[in-house]
Amino acid sequence: GDGSAKKRRGGSNQNKTVKHSASSGLSAAGDYNSSSWEAVFVQSLTLTFLAEWGDRSQIATIALAAAKDPVGVTIGGCLGHSICTGMAVVGGRMLASNISEKSVAFYGGLVFLVFGVHSVFFEE
Repeated sequence: GDGSAKKRRGGSNQNKTVKHSASSGLSAAGDYNSSSWEAVFVQSLTLTFLAEWGDRSQIATIALAAAKDPVGVTIGGCLGHSICTGMAVVGGRMLASNISEKSVAFYGGLVFLVFGVHSVFFEE
């Protein structure tokens, strides 16, 4: 066949790289197959670990474990964090079905700017 027929049908069977759009967010992170639960697991584990490392809840948990039973603190902390994360996942899924990622990024950035301006001019 001629090359024009291939162009009309979408080209040859060569591998094509998929370019993610700017609005694809974390789903474009890494070279993982997006349908792989292992990839989602690694991304969420890394994201959660790095976000929680050294924050106030970890410091409070350290203080609580120093004063109370470490087994109870571990179980309670894991259960509390699991419930909180589960609510975030369900809420995020519901929001994602109704609000575009661009809107969330825009308004989230706007709120952080307002907080920044507030802290510069109104904090002592």
